[in-house]
Amino acid sequence: MQLNPAEISELIKSRIEGLAPSADIRNQGTVVSVSDGIVRVHGLSDVMQGEMLEFPSAPDGSQTFGLALNLERDSVGAVILGAYEHVSEGDTVKCTGRI
Repeated sequence: MQLNPAEISELIKSRIEGLAPSADIRNQGTVVSVSDGIVRVHGLSDVMQGEMLEFPSAPDGSQTFGLALNLERDSVGAVILGAYEHVSEGDTVKCTGRI
């Protein structure tokens, strides 16, 4: 089987032209601990005091939000607003930019 460099080049060019790049910058972190609706999150470097945080959705599909309260160098302390039983260590938490 012989590969033709011109065909490969054309294939790559057509794939690049059809590409629709998009960027979605989000500040996200990971739940380190959760106890009685209080969570500690690592990795939210740009979170603001009082900012709403988005946690994984509940099993029924409803969104779960929390409030960033304790900003420390390596972690953020937050309280989950509503049901928290489905939130566990290792879950991804996203900043919303809303206060």
